[in-house]
Amino acid sequence: HLEELYGVEVSPDLISRATSAVMEDVVAWQNRPLDGVYPIVFLDALVVKIRDQGVVRNKSVYLAIGVSVHGTREVLGLWIEQTEGAKFWLKVMNELKTRGVNDILIVCCDGLKGFPEAINAVFPQAIVQTCIVHLIRHSLEFVSWKDRKTVMPALRAIYRAQDAEAGMKALEEFEAGYWGQRYPAIALSWR
Repeated sequence: HLEELYGVEVSPDLISRATSAVMEDVVAWQNRPLDGVYPIVFLDALVVKIRDQGVVRNKSVYLAIGVSVHGTREVLGLWIEQTEGAKFWLKVMNELKTRGVNDILIVCCDGLKGFPEAINAVFPQAIVQTCIVHLIRHSLEFVSWKDRKTVMPALRAIYRAQDAEAGMKALEEFEAGYWGQRYPAIALSWR
């Protein structure tokens, strides 16, 4: 399309040279040293469509975002793999350790089976917390479609609570209430 739009001829050689020029910087970024401590690290994988050998395929892009001790956010790394799995997350954890991360206080992630074990194998003191968005989505898996709009405000009282004590009280009220009795698996998953 560049040829049609701008009259520029794009040859495979030009693309190859441009890619080579950028790859050195990409590799340097991927291998840069990281801080020794991150108070919070968010881990997730996104499924995206990627052209691979002329065919568009779904692949998982693993993403690690750290919050530094100064409160700034930084992308610690991006990795591409066929699917999301705890085994690959273990490799990611080991790479972060190799690049200088000695401690993570809280890791926020989804509920992927084996994920907490992969994190704690490398960072045994890290507190693994399920991301609130993932927890809400998981809760709604138990709820029929027609009830979702009315269950959400009841859940909101839990995750918007001012502190842990108020959150626990809201969870107990939810559990004892109509929606908690109708869908008991929700309160169990939050506990």
